[in-house]
Formats: sequence, C-alpha cells, structure tokens
Amino acid sequence: MTKKRIETHGAPAAIGPYCQAVAVGQWVYCSGQIALDPDEAQLVGDGDIEAETRQVLKNLDAVLEKAGVNRGDVVKATVYLADMSEFSTMNQVYAAFFEGLVPPARATVQVAALPKGARVEIDFTARIEG
Repeated sequence: MTKKRIETHGAPAAIGPYCQAVAVGQWVYCSGQIALDPDEAQLVGDGDIEAETRQVLKNLDAVLEKAGVNRGDVVKATVYLADMSEFSTMNQVYAAFFEGLVPPARATVQVAALPKGARVEIDFTARIEG
C-alpha cells in the first residue's frame, strides 16, 4: 500500500499530527476541516454556522483540488455539529455545495466540542477515477 500526503496552502495547515488528506490507491481521505482561514489560521464567521459551513466547504474544495478530484467525486461525508439545532442552516449551505451532483452518503452527529470553538467540522472520502 502506498500512501500519498496531500497538502495545499488553499486550506489551513494541520493543527496536529495529521495530513489535510491522504490518497491511497483510488481513494482520498480528507481530514476534518473547521472554518479556519488558510492565511490567518483564525476561525471565521464569529459563531455564524452559515459562514463557518461555507469556509469549511471552501477548505475541503481546496484539498480535493490538490488531490486531483472534485466535489462530484465525494462518496462519503461526516458532519460534526456543536449544536444540532443548527442542522437546518448547515444543511442548506451543504446542499448548495453539492447542487446538481449526486450527494455523498453522510452521517451528521452532535459533538461536545470542536477545536478552536468551531460550530461545524466536516470530513470527506472521495474516489479517484482511474
């Protein structure tokens, strides 16, 4: 098995001992992203779930692009919410991100806390066509 590290300046640098994504064979496993601005490494949105979700998906788009895939190649997503009452708002932004595509399978869970006080974190698994 050959693992390839995926890293881009278009998404925030990892804040722990992990990669932004790892490609293995035909698969890309994207680490969870929170709403950090890649240049400033600061949380965006001031607690607004819509703004945070947009930044998270923008970060994931950058990681996918670096891996040579796109949102249409995403087959699985996991969404972590600090407050499930924000599900509907997050879901509207998420739905627009995949508009016109077959959306991936997804799980959404409420968590006790996220890094840096984030309201939402999302990770993706994508398939490389080959």
